[in-house]
Amino acid sequence: MMQWRAWALMGLLLGVSLPAAAGTATVYYYTPYKGWSSVYLHHNAGGGWTSVPGTAMSSACTGWVVHVLTTGSGSTFQAVFNDGQNHWDNYNNQSGANYVVPTQGTHQVKNGQLLANAGTPCTADPQPPTEVYYYTRTRGWSTVNIHYAPTGGTWTTAPGVAMNEPACTDWVKKTINLGAATGMKAAFNNNSGSWDNNGGADYSLGTGRITVKDGVVTANAPTPCVVLPPDTTPPTTPTGVTASATQTRIDLAWSASTDDRGVTGYEISRTGGTQGPRTFTSTGTGYSDTGLTPQTTYSYTVKAVDAAGNKSAASASASATTGSAPPPPPAGQPLGGDIREDSIYFVLTARFYDGDAANNRGGSMHVKSGNAANNDPMFRGDFKGLIQKLDYIKALGFSAIWITPVVLNRSDYDYHGYHAWDFHKVDPRLESPGATYQDLINAAHSKGIKIIQDVVYNHSSRWGAKGLWSAKVYGVRDSQWSWYYDAPVSGFEYDGLTIEPSTGKSYYNGDLWSTAEPAGNTCRSWGVPTGSYSQEGYRIYNCQWPNPTSGMFPSQYFHQCWIGNWEGEDSRSCWIHEDLADFNTESTPVQSFLIGVYNKYIDMGVDGFRIDTAVHIPRVTWNRRFLPAAHQYAEQKFGAKGKDFFMFGEVGSFVNDKWNRGSPNHSAQFFTWKERRTYSADDTVAALEQYNYEQSMGTANQPTSTNAFLQGNSYHAPDHSQFSGMSVIDMRMHMNFGEASNAFWNGKDSDDSYNDATYNVVYVDSHDYGPNKSSTRYMGGTEAWAENMSLMWTFRGIPTLYYGSEIEFQAGQKIDCGPTCALATTGRAYYGDNLEGSVTASDFGVVASASGKVAETLSKPLAKHLQRLNQLRRRIPALQKGQYSTDGISGGMAFKRRFTDTARGVDSFVLVTISGGATFSGIPNGTYKDAITGDVRTVTNGALTASVAGKGNMRVYVLDLPGNPAPGKVGSDGPFLKP
Repeated sequence: MMQWRAWALMGLLLGVSLPAAAGTATVYYYTPYKGWSSVYLHHNAGGGWTSVPGTAMSSACTGWVVHVLTTGSGSTFQAVFNDGQNHWDNYNNQSGANYVVPTQGTHQVKNGQLLANAGTPCTADPQPPTEVYYYTRTRGWSTVNIHYAPTGGTWTTAPGVAMNEPACTDWVKKTINLGAATGMKAAFNNNSGSWDNNGGADYSLGTGRITVKDGVVTANAPTPCVVLPPDTTPPTTPTGVTASATQTRIDLAWSASTDDRGVTGYEISRTGGTQGPRTFTSTGTGYSDTGLTPQTTYSYTVKAVDAAGNKSAASASASATTGSAPPPPPAGQPLGGDIREDSIYFVLTARFYDGDAANNRGGSMHVKSGNAANNDPMFRGDFKGLIQKLDYIKALGFSAIWITPVVLNRSDYDYHGYHAWDFHKVDPRLESPGATYQDLINAAHSKGIKIIQDVVYNHSSRWGAKGLWSAKVYGVRDSQWSWYYDAPVSGFEYDGLTIEPSTGKSYYNGDLWSTAEPAGNTCRSWGVPTGSYSQEGYRIYNCQWPNPTSGMFPSQYFHQCWIGNWEGEDSRSCWIHEDLADFNTESTPVQSFLIGVYNKYIDMGVDGFRIDTAVHIPRVTWNRRFLPAAHQYAEQKFGAKGKDFFMFGEVGSFVNDKWNRGSPNHSAQFFTWKERRTYSADDTVAALEQYNYEQSMGTANQPTSTNAFLQGNSYHAPDHSQFSGMSVIDMRMHMNFGEASNAFWNGKDSDDSYNDATYNVVYVDSHDYGPNKSSTRYMGGTEAWAENMSLMWTFRGIPTLYYGSEIEFQAGQKIDCGPTCALATTGRAYYGDNLEGSVTASDFGVVASASGKVAETLSKPLAKHLQRLNQLRRRIPALQKGQYSTDGISGGMAFKRRFTDTARGVDSFVLVTISGGATFSGIPNGTYKDAITGDVRTVTNGALTASVAGKGNMRVYVLDLPGNPAPGKVGSDGPFLKP
């Protein structure tokens, strides 16, 4: 913004005439133009300028604010408007300068124009037409139709009406008269069969001016077609820069700069230390510089930047000297104990809670994805945020957290953790001083919460794996490819966090690019044009992109093929995707590498591994190499606690039948068993021998187990002698959780084919799919969710919940669409807004205190339901580890469970019925107490009838046994569990 003195001088230069009398002016301002929630009027009507930001304007009517002011003796005065946060509107289309307003009358300022003496806009006129603007550049559409239905009305005839009104470059427009309707549903298309329907959910649009850009709807939007004059005025120079050191971190702060159109960020320049000059950016008035050299002086200057790229002069320098490096946190050790006693909360760490904004990074797709428009970098949540919200997770009742992979990732969109680059290094975009991965493990353990680390044995990132083998990708850095390939910078090492000074990127890739053919190249036809072109029209060369069939990736380390048949042998030995370079897991160097890197995390004290893409590695390789290596190392390191180290695999069987399309090798239960015969000593040969043998045996000849089932009413010692060491995600229940009853009966039908189904990890939906391989987060409704949870927390298996499901977060939204849409529109949206405030848990499932938004979250119906379910499960051993039976039981979802551990004096027997009544026959006589209502029944004839109504409601009758009294009523009545 211009300096105030400059404005005053401009007023004098205008040469306004001065009438004799003062007056009163009423000024209305149209808020959709800028989309501000608050508007201030800054003016010189009284002679001198008001203090910044001016006077707050009052609400007038929809889309308008108003202020009445006493004017001075002139015939006009100057005015500008702002939102109180340094965003300004001082451009008058009529005069080309500040708004020049008559000192008397009622005036309107709308869309950059002063409408003098226009009167009040707040009349009882009919609702104005709705203006819809649609952004075309991303999709490349030359023609756009809008297909819509007013609220309470019918849809237009497909494909809708043409958006052909005059707009501006990259935008089309349509004005729609909705009459009395308060909004509409809409979808867009190119009149040639391509649609944008908000991922199948359609757009919900209101009234007024609306913009739709890359899936993001902006209500009361400023017109995207106002052409402002070129911005050549730089912001003011930042002042008050301070620097303070804490160990090896320096915190900077400064006073905000001003600009005629708004400051968009700041550029921080650092000198000192051994790394040479560095440049960083910040959108706020502070920055934390971390990982510095101890006992070293660093100096900083700050420049302000506006949207046009204008930069202020550098501020005065501020310096600070770092102290000693903090001592590393002590290594942890696992909590130990049977994992079935726990329930698991699954988080995408980068999307959960932001404890440290300094490690946020948007990456190369920040703008294209639409994340920039939402100020929502893909790497946002971090370990510091997770540590801060451990009590939230404990207050829900969870005692284990499954977190996404922690190793340093590298791809164009890698926040999820499955594109590993440096397996030895924790991704610094997740860590902060005092909140390292080790700090997280230790903090969780101090609260009695286990950490289950997501790990990937099957693949690395598209660039390979640092320390094993990494690719050099060919790209001519001419005018076409310099946008993607960075010039090599000697000495700079990618870590995902640090900004490379010459490019300003944290996602610098110059170390992966080679103009000349690199030494040791094995890629055929290196650098020869393919005849193909990228979507931008750029020539593509051989070996430009990761490709397993080109010879680029050495066969010693990576497989050499693409998957052709997802239920064929090649699914275990070929690439899934170009971003997932498939390890040759049958190779000794690869096995040694992976075993070594994951032993490091076992050393840190994690409690278990969730194994990504387990089905894409042969079972014989798991059984020979990776599973025994991890289990033996954990037990050797931690003794009895290490013996409880839990490993469960993702075996993607996305079908509803017991065996995945009749193939044992591609079914989840297959991976819970040891091998049944001896194969060749060569792992590659053995993998094929095993595959062919098991396929020839078919599903009818696979081993079976009674480990999950009662014998009558008695628990029996399970036989784990043929257990592989890998439990699995229960894919069949997952696929059938559209309804709890389907999941129940399908789960029962498969349980004899697992080594021990009581160790199955059970969930409704995840970061990949919903039930029936749905691409959206579960949207069955609150009652259906409650019923699903009641089943998961009482039936066999380990209940697991994907973050946010406790409030039906993002229900119905597309789970993932990569960088083609903003994360805020997906099931992987940032959850932290729901966790603001404070919470303390006094026990699992018990809130001691809570305030702010997190208190609201914990009061939601499903959150309250989870708290009680977790309390129930923790009090009743049979619900954790019991075998089950449905014999002698009439009812829908009804079963009996028992767990007996004579050595520990534990004997727990329970009858459960969900969402409806049931009669249990042939049960032991004795006293039964319902943990839901406290009802007491004495059984003398071996039968008990339980009555219950309400979806998700239950009766949980526990038998009083010697030394094991029934707990009686557990917890308080809630929205679903009640009399």
